Amino acid sequence: MDHIKKAIERLKETEADSPAQQLHGSLASSSQVKLNGSSQAAKQAPGSEIVLNDVELETRRVIAQDVSDARSRSFDMLRTQILQTMDMNSWQLLGMTSPTAGCGKTMVSVNLALSIARQPHRSVLLVDLDLQKPQVARTLGIDCEHGVVSVLEGRSRLSDALVACRVGPDTLLTLPCEVSTLRSSAWMASQAMSSLLHQIKQEFRAYTVIFDLPPVLTADDVISILPQIDCAALVTAAGMTTLADVKECNKHFQSTSIVRVVFNKAEDIPTNYYLRYGGEPASKLGSVR
Repeated sequence: MDHIKKAIERLKETEADSPAQQLHGSLASSSQVKLNGSSQAAKQAPGSEIVLNDVELETRRVIAQDVSDARSRSFDMLRTQILQTMDMNSWQLLGMTSPTAGCGKTMVSVNLALSIARQPHRSVLLVDLDLQKPQVARTLGIDCEHGVVSVLEGRSRLSDALVACRVGPDTLLTLPCEVSTLRSSAWMASQAMSSLLHQIKQEFRAYTVIFDLPPVLTADDVISILPQIDCAALVTAAGMTTLADVKECNKHFQSTSIVRVVFNKAEDIPTNYYLRYGGEPASKLGSVR
């Protein structure tokens, strides 16, 4: 649990230095457009491939697909750190979560997935399991009719609900969630979910699978599914996440490996790409090792 411990230390420093200061993330401050999708969202067809609009992605704070954008390097660093840890342990399934809502976990999940997709010998599948508040489709600009819920209900096959999202020469495979449901807790603990996760693990063995999960402290959804995934990353936010939040999350991660704690919405860094917190390198995202 070293990553949680270091995050707690970092939060202690932040709270001690400026208890009332509200820091704004470099990505958030540069683009305040709401995540309401494109006015002409790409339509989903069964087993389809959709070409995403790079300009519209940027309005939704998705920039990791663009190597010429200096901000993408933060996600590349996070990608390399996470993949090295996962490879070392032969892990395939990564859960992305946060203590509470508003920390930017979906934005980080999408950008991380696109950063992985840029690597020539890597394949990535992004699954939206935030069933009460799904945001992956909106963030990518996909108008989907099939998704996780229809697969869980047996109305769609997994192959029909998948969407290949292409940006330039790179492809991100996604399993969106097409509709919100108040039955999220029941679905997370269901046999249907276990079967879906098993199917994904078997059929996408060569893929890194990223699950965009709900916040830990809002319901029992994450607690229900943690035993079925290999590892998790916790996205915290400057000015929002408290030390008490991280400590409370830590109680639920005792049996789960935390590969990284991401300190999101840190103030912009106008000079170097690299920072140092306590001798450890960190990116503009403020990812804490």
